[in-house]
Amino acid sequence: MPLLYGDRDKFGEQNQTPVVEAFHGAVRALVRQRWAQSGQTWNEFVFGQSFQLITARDFLAIDSQLLAYGHRYVGSALVSQQERPEAYLAAAGEGEDLGGFSFEHPEAPVVAPDAAGLEQRGCGDNVVCYAQDLIGTVRHVRSAATVLAYLQNGVPPGTIAVIDDSGGTLTAPILEQFAGVICAGGTVRSHLGILTREYGIPCLMNSKISGLREGDTVRLECTATAKTAAAYQKGIEMTARIWRVAT
Repeated sequence: MPLLYGDRDKFGEQNQTPVVEAFHGAVRALVRQRWAQSGQTWNEFVFGQSFQLITARDFLAIDSQLLAYGHRYVGSALVSQQERPEAYLAAAGEGEDLGGFSFEHPEAPVVAPDAAGLEQRGCGDNVVCYAQDLIGTVRHVRSAATVLAYLQNGVPPGTIAVIDDSGGTLTAPILEQFAGVICAGGTVRSHLGILTREYGIPCLMNSKISGLREGDTVRLECTATAKTAAAYQKGIEMTARIWRVAT
């Protein structure tokens, strides 16, 4: 959540899109207004009546106003566009869980195969540094239907789940069955980063990938240095590589 007194996010960066800044700016204005109307100190307001003075109806009003102005959200989870198509931009790619390309990122580093047959197809922020890299099979997990199928039939051994920013919630019932995770959003401090760290599952957050199909064999550079909070704050790149393995 952005700081009340600024226009930057928790890592000190500008918000990534105009609609995010517009929403956060409206929330800050609302908080300032209700705080001033309360006549309380900041601590009294936050720990006292803030939940009564700022309600869900207020946030729905901000949402409606933004949509009326023509803003549309960029979804970090496929379910967002499915449930609220009028509020979210159409999802990019060829659909979910159909074997097509998904999570295509224009800045994903792509490098031709080396002598060992490793073709770099992306990178991400390493959550934990492990002693060995991980090799497994790409499985796109972007819907509740896919999670339900895995609950009923089991997650295939060696699955490296490619998921979006909803992953911590969406995949919670099957998370411990993954061999590894590639997440297209978040940071190492995100909910999913914390969960995979506790389960001992190699995970790359904020990943930029390209050209990974369902069933591809990939290698995650889990031996890379784990990204730190200081690196985020200072804008220092500390990425781990993602390779597609020639079969």
